[in-house]
Parts: sequence; structure tokens; C-alpha cells
Amino acid sequence: MADFKKSVVYQIYPKSFYDTNGDGLGDLKGVTAKLDYIKELGADYIWMTPFFVSPQKDNGYDVEDYYNIDPRYGTMEDFEELAAEAGKRGIKLMLDMVFNHTSDRNEWFQKALAGDEKYKNFYIWKKGKGPGVPPTNWESKFGGSAWQYVEKFDEYYLHLFDVSQPDLNWDNEEVREEVRKVIRFWMGKGVKGFRFDVINLISKAAFEDDYEGDGRRFYTDGPNIHKYLQELNRETFGTDAEIITVGEMSSTSMENCFRYAGEDSGELSMVFSFHHLKVDFMGNEKWVMVPYDFQKLKDILFSWQKGMAEHRAWNAVFWCNHDQPRVVSRFGDEGKYWKQSAKMLGTVIHCLRGTPYIYQGEELGMLNCDFEDISQYRDVESLNYYRILQEKGMAAKDALRIIQIHSRDNGRTPMQWNGGENAGFTAGTPWIGISKNSGFINAETELADEDSVFRYYQKLVKLRKDYDVIAYGDFEALAEHHPQVFAYRRTWKDEELLVVNNFYGRDTVWDSGLDLSGFEKILGNYEGGNWNGGRFELRPFESVVLFRRK
Repeated sequence: MADFKKSVVYQIYPKSFYDTNGDGLGDLKGVTAKLDYIKELGADYIWMTPFFVSPQKDNGYDVEDYYNIDPRYGTMEDFEELAAEAGKRGIKLMLDMVFNHTSDRNEWFQKALAGDEKYKNFYIWKKGKGPGVPPTNWESKFGGSAWQYVEKFDEYYLHLFDVSQPDLNWDNEEVREEVRKVIRFWMGKGVKGFRFDVINLISKAAFEDDYEGDGRRFYTDGPNIHKYLQELNRETFGTDAEIITVGEMSSTSMENCFRYAGEDSGELSMVFSFHHLKVDFMGNEKWVMVPYDFQKLKDILFSWQKGMAEHRAWNAVFWCNHDQPRVVSRFGDEGKYWKQSAKMLGTVIHCLRGTPYIYQGEELGMLNCDFEDISQYRDVESLNYYRILQEKGMAAKDALRIIQIHSRDNGRTPMQWNGGENAGFTAGTPWIGISKNSGFINAETELADEDSVFRYYQKLVKLRKDYDVIAYGDFEALAEHHPQVFAYRRTWKDEELLVVNNFYGRDTVWDSGLDLSGFEKILGNYEGGNWNGGRFELRPFESVVLFRRK
């Protein structure tokens, strides 16, 4: 059986990873070409965002054909070569499956539009409440109404995301069987992991107006969600003990995640939840400029660590992905303490209870894109909200500043391989701009430097393999109300681990009251360190990992 508790997953956004044919887009051959780099880091799985045939309205999360590879990324032969070469290096592949919705170019939706009743029932159609009035007041996640009118039927279809992404009707057994066929097909190609996009939105409840929010309470963690996941597990990936699964859970509750990722629930191996990445929002509102709330960040991460452990459920732990800003820009320091803060943030995540995910470039300490004009952005969500913010009366420069902080493009600028032209990503013109800092933040430079962020991440990955306490241990929060310190203890059998981090760019002291006899430092981002008598004197962004056997 796959031991996902000792595993580390490396996430690749293929479009921005490495381009082998000079068209400015990363490709599957580019992933194959860089397998030795990922092997050196120590990752066990590669999760790739969708590379299926797609019109690319939402960077591949609008799937036109689940069985074929988009020619811009390569061919099925390229995928098979990647799987074989990864296998030789002991690396398994995890695919990103988008089953809440399809592209409107998908054959199923095209047949629905043509009036084929079978395929019309693959999607969610409702009559409006009156001429020009949608069935409900739900909002799309990307802004605007979640309903699109089709004159031919005098009906609306539901799209929780872009208008080009109609939602599938999971209450239709035929839809669920088509989904199972897709998963079985990729299992047949040797895939050993699946990440399910916004999977907790597939079961819709009542179609009613929401006078409190944007509609999400009517379709999040819906009435049949656990039934559908158990069915999917039983009929597909659950038949292979080597396969691991992770569900992306949008605006979920911890109580539901106990079931989604419970040891005996028969659903998924683990879940992504995003509550800790909303601490720089205003409630659920992302497009604002507010400082992040450190106490809230601790409270959320600690409560999920404790709650999931108590219910024998498993978390994916992460800071970054293709939808998030770069963590060093978000919670660390882009200047003097760039390296220390990048290492500290890595330590916080990698020693937690849960399977760590590293997003391409995170292991280098990559930063947010430094775009200065809206024309440089490509993300549909960012462009929509740039317009919406101005329609609400915001000045263009203020709207741009918010986009610079929160845009998904922050995580989508090309991987920085070297300090040369286009950061070594492409010999052509890159599909999106490259950060100006690639001269000093790049893989070539960091591989040659034993003190680099990359070498530190390599040590973090190895720690999980070497110390059972990190993979299997219990979790205890420490320094819960300290204004600067993020600390916790892990215990397993006779092993004990202390993880102490200063989250800020100024010195601090934490009187832990702990007996530290027998502890040795196994990792840190500074030389030496002072914790005499249990009193930690921490330098800016200092990180210390201590270990002892009882």
C-alpha cells in the first residue's frame, strides 16, 4: 500500500515548467527533461495540472476531451515516455481531474446544445424566474451570475466558474459512469495518483436564492457528496492500493473533511483545505488589501492539525499552488531576509502532520510576479476583477495593486531554471512574463550553493523519510498566543520533535517552559542558536527543529 504519510508531492503547472520546442509554452517533454531535478529534491509524486485537450479559457480546467492530450503539451507517446522515465526514478504521477464541470466545447455539451436529451441531462438546466431573470441569484466564482441563458431552450445552464465551464449533473448515473471510465483509462496508463478539482461542489442541494452569500451554501459539501465519492472509490481507484488521492475542497468544513479523508471512510486519501490561505482576505472577499492575520493563521492551522488527528483523517499541507500567490511574498520577506523567510516557511509546513506539497519554484523561494501593467496578466479571474473593481468606483492604480497581491498569475510565471534569457524556460517568447529576479533566484544558482533554499527543502523532504515522528506523530500546538512565534511539538513512540519558528523580520524571545535536555538540533536556517533553559532567543525569521529520543 502507498505510504502517503512519508511521501512528498511536487506540483507542476506544465505550461510554465519547461519548454522544449520553443513555442513559449511548457510541455510534457519538458517535465521528462527535468525529472532528475525532481529526483534530486526527493519528491515521490509529481502532480500535474490538466494537460487534456482544452480551449484554455481557464488554463486547462475547462476540459474538452478527457482522453487526449492537448497538442500544445505534446502527445500520448510523450505522456507514456514521461510515465516510464518517472517510474525508473521511483517517481509516480498524479493527474488533475476536473469533474465538477467541462468545457462548453466538450462533445457532451455540444450534443446538449444540439438538443440531444441524453446529453442535455449531463448538465444542470433551469427555467428563469422571469424574462431575463436567472433561476437563482448565485454568483460565479469568477464574478457575475452563475447562470447562462440559452435562447433555443429558454433555459439557463449552471456554471459555478467561467461561462465556458458548464457544471455536470452528478445526480445523473450516466455522468458518474462516464467519470469512472475516464479514471479507469488513466489508471490503465499507470497513473498512481489523482487530484480532484473542487470535488466537494459536485452534489448540488436546493436551487434557491441566497440572501446571505453568493450561493455556495447550496452546493458546497452537498447531500450526496459522500455517497458519490465512496462509489467512485469502490468502482475505480480504490481497487489499486498503490493509488493515492487528494480532493480540493472549496469552502468546506472540517467535519466534512473527517469523512472525505477519514482512515476508514472509503473516500479519499487526503484533502486540501484553504482556510489558512484566507487570512489576508476580508471574510470571503479576496480582492481587498488587508494585512494577513498571524493569530488567525495559527489558530486555523492548529485547529485543523488537532481536529483531523482526533478523527483519524489526513491533510495535504501546503502554502502554494497555481491558484495562490507565492508564499515568501505573502508571509515572508522579499528583501533582506528572503532566504531565511523562505526556509522558515518551508519548515512550518514540512514538519506538520500531513503530506506536504511543494509547488514548482517554491523550493527556490520564487516570488510574486513583478508586473506593472494589467496587459501583462493572463488569468481570467484577475482580468474580470480588475474590471469589476473599477466598475465599483475604484481607481485603476488601486485595482492593479490588489491584482498584484492576489492574482493567480503570481504562481504561474515560468519556472526559473537559470539566470540567462527567459530564465532558461524557453528559447521562444514565453506565454507570460518572467520575473526580473531570475538572475539570482534560479535552479542553477541554488543547486551550486549548499546554503540555498533548494538545499534546505531537500533536507526537509529527507527529514520526513528519516524521522517517523514527522510522518506518523501526534501534534501539540505550542506558543499559541505568542505574537511572533509559530511552534509545535510532534511525538511518536520514543521520538519527540520541537519545531520553533519566528514568523517576523525582528528578534523575539519565547520562554517555552520546556525541559530541553537531550534535544539536539537537526535542522535550522541559521548557524547555532540559543535556547538555554528553554528560553528561545530567535533571530529574524529563524527556524529551529529539535529532536530527542525519550
